[in-house]
Amino acid sequence: MTIEPQHPPEGTNRIRPSIAVVRAARILADAGVPAARTEAELLAAYVLDVPRGRLALADGFDPAQLATFDALVTRRAGREPLQHLTGSAAFRRLELAVGPGVFVPRPETELLAGWGIEQARERDAPLVVDLCSGSGAIALAVAQELPAARVVAVERSPAALDWLRRNAGDRATAGDRPIEVVVADVTAPDLLDDLVGRVDVLLCNPPYVPADTLVAPEVAGYDPAEAVFGGVDGLSVIRPVVARAAALLRPGGVLGIEHDDTHGADVPALLVADGRFAAVSEHRDLTGRPRFATASRRADGRRPDLGPAWQTGSS
Repeated sequence: MTIEPQHPPEGTNRIRPSIAVVRAARILADAGVPAARTEAELLAAYVLDVPRGRLALADGFDPAQLATFDALVTRRAGREPLQHLTGSAAFRRLELAVGPGVFVPRPETELLAGWGIEQARERDAPLVVDLCSGSGAIALAVAQELPAARVVAVERSPAALDWLRRNAGDRATAGDRPIEVVVADVTAPDLLDDLVGRVDVLLCNPPYVPADTLVAPEVAGYDPAEAVFGGVDGLSVIRPVVARAAALLRPGGVLGIEHDDTHGADVPALLVADGRFAAVSEHRDLTGRPRFATASRRADGRRPDLGPAWQTGSS
């Protein structure tokens, strides 16, 4: 069946989506918003309640919808995150609820999640742990794509926990296997004591930006600082996570940690220096920047630090 575009008829008060989008894209571009046209289309699709790909077939904006759209464009031009305006963030196959108090999941983290999912897929009834879970993006992606997995999500921020529990409840209602939410500080030396030596896959997207780094207005003004900055060198959370991961993983279990693009040598070096990891590798994101490091828990105890010895790859 062919669907003809439903352009607003002559004499109505409706404004064609294409006209409103062009105007909005210009405003966003002038405000320095990256991908201004794309974001204008996403906002238009949100207000008109249609998929972005069907904007050309949609009825135009009525006066109330246009006022709503204009207000959202103004807020986005003020650098409020798009995901806060729409209330959701896409992550792999999921739409997650996000807003003030929780870090908005980024596309590059989908690479770490995908790596973890493929690692867990090779194991029977794997136990997967997601540290610094935030909105639950990684944990919930694993639970959706691997129904046989037991997934544990760890978060300490009360505000982030609200979003995590909301998303976990939504996904369980949708039929995904429920995840377990643990309230804890991932730097605690007794973290997940009951899981020591039992974890198959441990994933972590920690705060890792060095403290003096200039970040985008959307990050500076809206992402929680405790979810972004990782101390003076950006490694204040990663260091204890590496040590605790070695205790939690079973022999042959694997670890993946996202990091700042300036840490392409530092994080693999930490894994090698610990002495309990093998197969240390560095992975690049789709722009070619160092993005996450992976390793496998040795089955033969701790080895001495023999200096830099890791592989570099892309994901």
